[in-house]
Amino acid sequence: MHWLAALDHLRTARQPGVLVTLTRVRGHAPRDAGAKLVVSELDTWGSIGGGNLEATAVERARRMLADGADLPEQFDITLSDRARTEHGRQCCGGEVSVLLEPFDVVPCVAIFGVGHVGHELARILSRHDLDLHLVDSREEQLDTAMMSWLDEAVARVQRHHAPLPEMVLDALPAGTHVVVMTHDHAEDYALCDAALRRTGLGSVGLIGSAAKWTRFQHRLAADGHPAQVVNRIHSPIGVPDLTGKDPASIAVAVAADLLQVISRRHRQADVNR
Repeated sequence: MHWLAALDHLRTARQPGVLVTLTRVRGHAPRDAGAKLVVSELDTWGSIGGGNLEATAVERARRMLADGADLPEQFDITLSDRARTEHGRQCCGGEVSVLLEPFDVVPCVAIFGVGHVGHELARILSRHDLDLHLVDSREEQLDTAMMSWLDEAVARVQRHHAPLPEMVLDALPAGTHVVVMTHDHAEDYALCDAALRRTGLGSVGLIGSAAKWTRFQHRLAADGHPAQVVNRIHSPIGVPDLTGKDPASIAVAVAADLLQVISRRHRQADVNR
């Protein structure tokens, strides 16, 4: 598999990895500068020359993965019979510089309801490095003609037309952050109920007033959800200091709130490693 395809494979599989690149070659070496290798916890793709050089790079890359490193590292290695390591000798006679660039699993967000606010929120989030799922029971809301911004999206965007949107929840990756903002309060409730029955999600946010959330809390409790489980849902959503009621302003407030949640989860994951 080509290294570019390997990067795409790991992103799709939601696995971290390290991109290894020969940045400089002095003298003789098995590969020229620019050769690349992709390393995951269990696999490698591509090659920077095999032998001691590659084994050392793979070992260092996997140490970075185990440590949860998020900054690039560089090292130099001499390919000489006088430079024996635990991986043996490589007697090409040259010296190379190797860059290791870790890449983590990108956050995943699912927006349920692509109405006025959902559309504006999707447009904002599409500018971030995310896996972004857009789900709506109304097929016309997912029309490409309404989403010209997709051409410039940084995020990997997937659209799901689902007459029963809650059925999409089971297919979402673990850790997905869910935002519920459909056109129908009954649909919103079904999604909240399903989200609480699904394990492994990230945050769950519900748009609406405090009164709406109070009604939902009573119904969820009546349907058998313990209070500590119901409290997994955050509502109302949006940073409180942004109080505009037009769709674009609401979307900015919700995006700011959500990105803060994602950032906190990422920092907590680093602490727990």
